[in-house]
Amino acid sequence: MTIDVLKGILLFAVLLLLQVLVFNHIHLFGYATPLLYIYSMMLFRRNFPKWMILVFGFLGGLMIDVFSNTPGLSAASLTLLGLLQPYILILFMPRDSSDDLQPSIKSLGNASFIGYLFVLVFIYCLIFFTLEGFNFFNWIYWIKCVVGSTVITFIFLLAIENLRR
Repeated sequence: MTIDVLKGILLFAVLLLLQVLVFNHIHLFGYATPLLYIYSMMLFRRNFPKWMILVFGFLGGLMIDVFSNTPGLSAASLTLLGLLQPYILILFMPRDSSDDLQPSIKSLGNASFIGYLFVLVFIYCLIFFTLEGFNFFNWIYWIKCVVGSTVITFIFLLAIENLRR
């Protein structure tokens, strides 16, 4: 399990650098920003300790917040995503899966992985942009940000998953 943890930390470090140096400066149509660092939260195995997922989510979000100047947004959103990830994974797993199942297209199948990925990306974008705006006076802008960022992040994460396998 330690090698998996080190691989996850290395993957998060690479995604953190890409996010801070490249993807934070991309705003398609003024609304859609790819948030690729959440990919590392989606890859935790089924039997991974839940407290450790929460700690990684909080620390990873805190690192994103420090480099992106978003005080507490990513930390709160990734922590909540870490809380929900094991339960959402159970919804999309095959019944006869092993205890150490790692979510991927190969282990879950195309349809289940796409559903799993979309649900987690949508939940993250919904939480992130709700906390960022913290009001519903400009709800059309909020909806455009949530939908646009969900779609662009989903497409990028599917591409990363296909390259990874």
